[in-house]
Amino acid sequence: MRKFLLSALLFLQIGRLAAQQGTTGANAPRAVRFTHADTLRGAITPERAWWDVVFYDLHVRVQPADSSIQGYNRITYRVLDQSRDMQIDLMTPLEVDSMVQDGQSLAFRRDGNAFFVRMPASLPSGSLQVVTVYYHGRPRVATHPPWDGGFVWTTDSLGNPWIATACQGVGASIWWPNKDTQADEPDSQRIVVTVPDTLVDVSNGRLRRKTLHGNGTISFEWFVQNPINNYDVALNVGKYIHFTDTYTGVNGRLDLDYWVLPFHLNAAKRQFAQVKPMLKCFEYWFGPYPWYTDGYKLVETPYLGMEHQSGIGYGNEYGNGYLGRDLSGTGWGLKWDFILIHESAHEWFGNNITAKDIADMWIHEAFATYAESLYTECQFGKKAGVAYCIGERVGINGDRPVIGAYGVNDEGSQDMYNKGSNMLLTIRQIIDDDKKWRTILQGLNATFRHQTVTGKQVEQYISRQSGIDFSKVFAQYLTTTQIPVFSYYIRDHVLHYRWKGVVKGFDMPVKVTLSHDKFSFIHPSETWQTISVQLSTPSRFRVDSSFYVITAREK
Repeated sequence: MRKFLLSALLFLQIGRLAAQQGTTGANAPRAVRFTHADTLRGAITPERAWWDVVFYDLHVRVQPADSSIQGYNRITYRVLDQSRDMQIDLMTPLEVDSMVQDGQSLAFRRDGNAFFVRMPASLPSGSLQVVTVYYHGRPRVATHPPWDGGFVWTTDSLGNPWIATACQGVGASIWWPNKDTQADEPDSQRIVVTVPDTLVDVSNGRLRRKTLHGNGTISFEWFVQNPINNYDVALNVGKYIHFTDTYTGVNGRLDLDYWVLPFHLNAAKRQFAQVKPMLKCFEYWFGPYPWYTDGYKLVETPYLGMEHQSGIGYGNEYGNGYLGRDLSGTGWGLKWDFILIHESAHEWFGNNITAKDIADMWIHEAFATYAESLYTECQFGKKAGVAYCIGERVGINGDRPVIGAYGVNDEGSQDMYNKGSNMLLTIRQIIDDDKKWRTILQGLNATFRHQTVTGKQVEQYISRQSGIDFSKVFAQYLTTTQIPVFSYYIRDHVLHYRWKGVVKGFDMPVKVTLSHDKFSFIHPSETWQTISVQLSTPSRFRVDSSFYVITAREK
């Protein structure tokens, strides 16, 4: 097992241990002081607001001999308003050599990881302009990829160079200059990577051409025909071998491309047989795969995995589960490949629909984690899918709210995964109509296709399409650390019940047993209510476990 994967497993175990020891946000709040640098990184500053990215033309030369890179990014942008200063981001220790527009060198100053460029006066509103940023240096090394992002410089088991990028959260400007916010995506992008001619680069989109130079290097030109969020842009350099397949989906033929290390070819062909049933399941629930023009691709990486658009990073060692473990503890998670399923789900939630601010990263992770239970349902039935989702509650820490602070690049609690997934399961139970629920999931991907969104937009869409006001449910699960407590007692065949530990006005319905082995909806509030029950003994009373609540018997 590679050392990066061992680190990933240790990280998971530490999180699980915290959950088992009962750490809660209510008792252990996180005190955070955000800095000027956090604002520059996370906010739509005035120097970002006046221009819209149209196209990135990224050229990078990767030099394994000294772990350095050099290149340029030609940025086509549309002028939205008048301004003199443009913010372009590039993290230390990388250096900008020059910036050029219309053949003219531009003056710029550095403020930490942001560069402020003085633009020519009177750029016409609505016009398209092109600024080129030349840069070089040794990019920050990822010490714990993909969680601690940057460049990975390593070798495969035969000693060949193996190089990759992963930068979600920390930001794409850790290795290339761009407008480093999820709120602004280019309409398309070219990625040209030059490497030693004994190696192969695999990036996003489709390979257009290879150019062999006379100096021992080769360039691989990739093109993404669709909008792409900047942290999804990736390079993967190694001694790759390539095999292909096709899938007939709802929008016709979809090309499947797989890039793996040669000695893993047979294992990859066996394991990647899960791709087609995954695509069938997710197209059923979420609608068409969003990138038919760019294809679907899996690339073996020297870290666990990452949802790089149309070029998903895969490092799960060609086995089921999460490095051979079932995160739900139910057994269902060992029947499919966690990284293949979870990261592919991000093609719909995270890549097709992208949160404008990383504080709303739950849009990506809650839905992708919930997709794991939907895939289990597709393969083994609804009860299995529900059991898997419930089982993942063991990984919820309750350390802080799921939604982070806006405008400072704060992604909130890792509970966005399992708590977010169980919130969605709860919402599905409240809607109590799987056809409508499927229509909502498909509608999200159609309505917000290839767009950046806020969390509020997603919340309001679900409420509007379901005909149920879920605002208090979202507020409870996303902005507090408390799980709703269903408090009750039964006396003389009368159930007394209410919600405790909830946001003001919380009135979420829930299913309970009012008679033997039959669940019925009731509508608790913060005040005591009563209803008759027909149970032989109070101990037969149950709250439907599909609802993510705590049950507390009083008196």
